[in-house]
Amino acid sequence: MVPPPPNHQAIQQFLSSVLSQRGPSALPYTEDTKWLIRQHLVSLTSTFPSLEPKTATFTHNDGRTVNLLQADGTVPMTFESVTYNIPVIIWLIESYPRHPPCVYVNPTRDMVIKRSHSFVNPSGLVAVPYLQNWIYPSSNLVDLARELSMLFGRDPPLFSQRPRPSPNPSYHPNQSSLTNSSTFGSVGSGYPRQMARPPQYPPPSPPYGGGEGKAGTEDAAEVFKRNVINKLVENVHGDMLLLRKTRESEMESLFSAQAVLRRREEEINKGLKEMRDEMEGLESQLQVVLMNTDVLEAWVRQNEGKVKGGMEDIDVDKAFECVDVLSKQMLECTAADMAIEDVVYSLDKAVQEGAMPFVQYLRNVRLLSREQFFNRATAAKVRAAQMQAQVASMAARAPHYAS
Repeated sequence: MVPPPPNHQAIQQFLSSVLSQRGPSALPYTEDTKWLIRQHLVSLTSTFPSLEPKTATFTHNDGRTVNLLQADGTVPMTFESVTYNIPVIIWLIESYPRHPPCVYVNPTRDMVIKRSHSFVNPSGLVAVPYLQNWIYPSSNLVDLARELSMLFGRDPPLFSQRPRPSPNPSYHPNQSSLTNSSTFGSVGSGYPRQMARPPQYPPPSPPYGGGEGKAGTEDAAEVFKRNVINKLVENVHGDMLLLRKTRESEMESLFSAQAVLRRREEEINKGLKEMRDEMEGLESQLQVVLMNTDVLEAWVRQNEGKVKGGMEDIDVDKAFECVDVLSKQMLECTAADMAIEDVVYSLDKAVQEGAMPFVQYLRNVRLLSREQFFNRATAAKVRAAQMQAQVASMAARAPHYAS
């Protein structure tokens, strides 16, 4: 165990030293919480000088041992207008301050833990509401020690042991020895001698450290005043707990609103990105439309004179002129495909009406389907070649429209 430092400045240096250690001797606290742990202990020792920080070995319930920080000393409490000091040990476990510390009442040999205490079990482990409602990072050791002082003042957890007097303090000839070491001292000259009671502990029943010089009877006004003060403290404590719960619920609602706002922000950013992508797509489509418009206008200018020459001499098969070999081949394949489709339809009608034998119908359909397949395959290849040519043309014209 590392001994406690003697003064406030030494306490700060001690905490800085032990929390900055690295390697096997480092304390098992996370780096992002060591500064907060140091501040908690410094504030605790400033408010309660009777508590001193130390490092010691803590043994978990499963047998694991670990070197931890602790605040060892006494917490003052006021019981029946008299101030007592309750010895406690506050262990800062590995997950502190995200989780509450472990607090133990540390009775001396002259003290016993009160049975069926509201907040202290027989092993000395303390379970007060402040530990059960621990909230990181607002909870701290100073408020914990204040609540311990207030709750212990209402119901003291420790009492001094009552020495049992001897039924016959005089010498008895058949009494060879005395075995009650807690009641009597050593034997001298054949007579037992009762041990002196330590001056800091009370007589038989009062709580630990209590009651010396307290009158047997009290004034009714003083009793009434003390009861009023206790009731007022209890009401203030209840109001503080209620206010704390209200603030916690408000914080939870604010955190929920913050999460909703963040989710909406993400949705807005996502929608904005989609709108920008759509705008870019529309701009690219606009460029395609403008290029196609130019092509059509050029074609109209080239063929305007041909239309004015005479409508009566126009051959239907020559009404559309193909601009290149691919377009002409595409037109021929498409026309052949549609013509075969019409022929097959006519053959279906002829078979249904009985004008053609079924065997001849199957033969003709097989031949026409084969020819139609080749025409469609050729049209697909021509279409792919036309798409490549169109992409190349767009790439060549893009700088012109960009300027």
